[in-house]
Amino acid sequence: MISTKDNQAMEENEIVKLAQQGDKEAFSVLVRKYQNKVFGLAINIVHNHETADDLAQEIFIKAYQALPRFRYQSEFGTWLYQIAINHIRDYLRRHKKEKDDLCLDEIPEIRAEEKEISERLAESQEEERRKRLIREKMEEMPEKYRLILSLRDIQGLSYEEIGRMLKLSAGTVDSRLHRARRLLRKKLVQALDQEGGKR
Repeated sequence: MISTKDNQAMEENEIVKLAQQGDKEAFSVLVRKYQNKVFGLAINIVHNHETADDLAQEIFIKAYQALPRFRYQSEFGTWLYQIAINHIRDYLRRHKKEKDDLCLDEIPEIRAEEKEISERLAESQEEERRKRLIREKMEEMPEKYRLILSLRDIQGLSYEEIGRMLKLSAGTVDSRLHRARRLLRKKLVQALDQEGGKR
């Protein structure tokens, strides 16, 4: 068993080796390190909190079962992302598109003058409206564009990391990302024009 203090000094590969030997606490360390990133990837593709949570749990179960086959030919995080991408793709193939539920769960708790409350509430609703519009327009895009936008613009991965995961050259990653951003921008502009909103 390893303690939290030991975690900080231990190389990730050493933690992975312990997990491969059946140390459940070591695997828990890896889960804690990557759970937000895996969940973030899932929610930015499926746009549903409960589904993303389920997918993230399933991904870590798959990773645990596949640990004996991890050969250190890449970083553990890259290997885990590959499992995540494949699992999410399998889910999308099985379920096609699932519509996102409308939720305003990020309205801040406000204690202030009535005018300030209404202003901040309006700002929060407008921000949620923008996020919802982006989610809706991303959902209309082909999977390859949704995936690359999530990996680069939301997860912040490098072109090299994305290329390794998707088995693409850096040039292909760049051109696909450019097309994805251009398509999303076009969809957002059209939607805002239809709403008569400002852009």
